[in-house]
Amino acid sequence: MNNKNNYAIKIEGLKKTYNLGKNNEFEALKGINLKIPKKSIFGLLGANGAGKSTIINIIAGLVNKTEGKVVVWNNNIDFRQRNAKLAIGVVPQELVLDPFFTPLETLKYQSGYYGVPKNEQCIEEILESIGLKDKANAYARSLSGGMRRRLMIGKAMVHRPPILILDEPTAGVDVELRQTLWSEIKKLNSAGVTIILTTHYLEEAEEMCDSLAIVNKGEIIAEGKTSDMLKKLDRKELIITLEKALPKTFKLKNLNAKLISENQIKITFKPSETNEGVLIEKIYENNLKIKNINSVEPDLEDVFLELTKN
Repeated sequence: MNNKNNYAIKIEGLKKTYNLGKNNEFEALKGINLKIPKKSIFGLLGANGAGKSTIINIIAGLVNKTEGKVVVWNNNIDFRQRNAKLAIGVVPQELVLDPFFTPLETLKYQSGYYGVPKNEQCIEEILESIGLKDKANAYARSLSGGMRRRLMIGKAMVHRPPILILDEPTAGVDVELRQTLWSEIKKLNSAGVTIILTTHYLEEAEEMCDSLAIVNKGEIIAEGKTSDMLKKLDRKELIITLEKALPKTFKLKNLNAKLISENQIKITFKPSETNEGVLIEKIYENNLKIKNINSVEPDLEDVFLELTKN
């Protein structure tokens, strides 16, 4: 396969400037370059106002770009915008549902908006895939919050797009519902759908995404596989529990450690420069007996804070 066909979305030099009037402009995007692999779960991370929504809205054809190139499922949006739009399903953060429509009616009307013939709708199949087959004829107003979220995903999938964009899908939901939605999203991805997830929940990105990009002030400041991103932060912690309590006046020789409780010390170090075995040897050199060692790896929050602190 030609390498160019391996990407669901390709973005080159994407810029967006908003005219605020009175010779005042705001540069929301400052030259974004991004490649999103097909069949991946790709995370777009950033604080509010970083530029995530602007990128998504340009991809979806809701906002006009100022400059750059955007290709969606091999369709350049400048020349084949209709095809590009048909390749995408968007699940917005807000719940946009008619409370007096049933899930069955909601998906039928949504299919009509996309011109999907009745014999191609496969609405029952979609209802089953989002776990709402038994609620097909219940009014949307009677559905739980989780069911409504899943119905929103169903609406986005009625025209069978190969790309699904979820904009902050779990914002404001409880932990149990979040886990349920994660499971639904993973099922869609297993079926071959490319998932693009915008979120500011770092736990969500770490759990869900196999690759991601971090947006800060209109620029991509980091991009790659999630596992590789975690490796970029050359920092690790050892939490060492000792057999006996240490007096507050105790001085550790040749060891940069912090006393965090009467019998626990924390050592922060760079794995590229220091071996854990050497640190443990230094503990014994201080005539201390170790009861337990807990190694703490950096998480995505550490990476995010490190990259966006300036």
